Amino acid sequence: MESDTTVETVTAEGSKSFAEKQAERLKKLRELHRLRNEARSHNHQEVVAEDARNKLPPNWENRKRKAEWILNDQKEREEAAKRGEDYNRTKLLNVSAVEAERFEKQKKKKNPDQGFSDFEAAAVRQYNRLVKGLAPKDMESYEEQKARYGDAFYASPNTIVHGLHKDKPEAIDNLVKSVEEQIAKRSKYSRRRIHNDDADIDYINERNAKFNKKMDRFYGEHTAEIKQNLERGTAV
Repeated sequence: MESDTTVETVTAEGSKSFAEKQAERLKKLRELHRLRNEARSHNHQEVVAEDARNKLPPNWENRKRKAEWILNDQKEREEAAKRGEDYNRTKLLNVSAVEAERFEKQKKKKNPDQGFSDFEAAAVRQYNRLVKGLAPKDMESYEEQKARYGDAFYASPNTIVHGLHKDKPEAIDNLVKSVEEQIAKRSKYSRRRIHNDDADIDYINERNAKFNKKMDRFYGEHTAEIKQNLERGTAV
């Protein structure tokens, strides 16, 4: 009887140990399932975020940092104006000598006039030069118009934008002022060359006249005697 009781006790302990192990295995299995679902959800979020980043412009990060810098600069400028301080002077006081030297080196490395290879490059240079002369951007108005017009803000070939935008009188005045400045500047260096009626006519059209001037500039001193002999009829 005593041996039978001992066997039953061992069997009970063995079955209890198996149940505990089974519970632990189920608990670990549930934890693995939870971790797998979390990883799946996290991967899906990363894929969506990466797809959204790929659809952004290539220079989106730089543009974002520049926009944040402009907003911070405008905020600091307004705060300085409220305090009655000169913002540019205050800003320069916070620049160290090392940073100022680095800025000067960067300016010297940049070539302000890279020239252009075609008329498209010339138009791009003119556009960039005119944009630099514009007033600081009003980012609040920009975001307001972006929210108002929606997809029409960045118009595509099939977008109808007629009647959506209305130019402000200040913007029209700035455009007129810019055009007048361009005309005044162009009048200083653009002038019509004076035609000499007493000069010898050795060309048949305007293009030929330009070609002859170019040839004379390079070879005139070497062919002056030959040209004179041909005109006098004494050429051998």
